[in-house]
Amino acid sequence: MRNALSITELESEHTELLPTRETLTFNNNWAAIYASNSSMALNAASLFATANSAAVQTIVVTQG
Repeated sequence: MRNALSITELESEHTELLPTRETLTFNNNWAAIYASNSSMALNAASLFATANSAAVQTIVVTQG
């Protein structure tokens, strides 16, 4: 079921501008991000064998 808005309801809606944001240019703010995902499994020449793997995720954020 679709709810339609009337012209009166639409005219009663108001918008508001957000305040301006300062940009991060020409200053010493920076962030270095390093992300790594790794996983390994081996199942070689084995009949009816299964190989399991656990993934390791690392995220390092340095901010200056």
